[in-house]
Amino acid sequence: MSAKPKIAFFDFASCEGCQLTVVDSLQKHVELLDVVEIVQFREAMTERGEDYQIAFVEGSCTRQQDEERLLKIREQAAVVIALGACAHMGGVNALRNRQAVAQASAYVYGNEVETPKAYAARPASEVIAVDYFIPGCPIDQNEFIAAVKALLQGRSPQLPDYPVCVECKLRENACVMLQGKACLGSVTRAGCDAICTALGVGCEGCRGLIPNPNLEGLAIAMSESHIPIAEAEAKQQLFLTHQLAGIDG
Repeated sequence: MSAKPKIAFFDFASCEGCQLTVVDSLQKHVELLDVVEIVQFREAMTERGEDYQIAFVEGSCTRQQDEERLLKIREQAAVVIALGACAHMGGVNALRNRQAVAQASAYVYGNEVETPKAYAARPASEVIAVDYFIPGCPIDQNEFIAAVKALLQGRSPQLPDYPVCVECKLRENACVMLQGKACLGSVTRAGCDAICTALGVGCEGCRGLIPNPNLEGLAIAMSESHIPIAEAEAKQQLFLTHQLAGIDG
C-alpha cells in the first residue's frame, strides 16, 4: 500500500447516516486528510476516482445490481470495511425479510406501484469477503477514527467482544430491565459507551451480537422482569432480524 493510500466510500440500501458520521469525524480529525487521499465519497465530494486501495461500504445488499457493484469494489480494493449496521448485518432493512417484497411494497407505496426488483436484504459479507466491520447505527466517531488509524499503521482494527452490560456497570447505570424495559445489552457488542441505557432506554442491538450470545438467558431474564414477549421480540427484530435468522436457521 502506498504512503498515501486512496480511500473510497460507497453507499447501498441505507440512510447514509454512517457516512455523515464519517464527515463529522474528519472535521474533528483533519490531520487524517493529510495522510490519505479520498477519491470517491458522494456525501462529501463530486469528484469520482476508481483507483482506491481501501473501500468503506455502507448499506445492505437488496438487489442483483448491488451484488455486481460489490464484486467490482472487492476486485479493486485491497481492504473492504463494512460501515455500520446495514452493511455489517443487514440492519433495519432486514425487517423487510419477514414478508414478501410485494407485500412490503404494497404496504409502503400502495398497490398501484410496480413491485421493485429486490430480494431479502443481506449484509455485504454474504456477497463478498469483508475484511473488517465497524458496527452501530450510526457508527461511533471514535471507533471509526481508531479503525482508520489502525489500518494506516498496518494493524487490524479491534472491537470489543464483550456485551454492553459491561459498559453499563462501568457507568453505574441503573439496569433498565429492573425497570421493566426490554434491553439487549447482555447479548449486544459493546463499544457505544452504553449511551442508550444511560438515557434510560433499553439497548436495541444496533452493534450486533457478541460471540456466543446467551439468548436463552436473555429470554429468561426478560420473563423474570415481566417484560411482555411481544415487546421482547420487537426489540430483537429491529436490528437483529438477519443475525437471529442465521442462528435459528
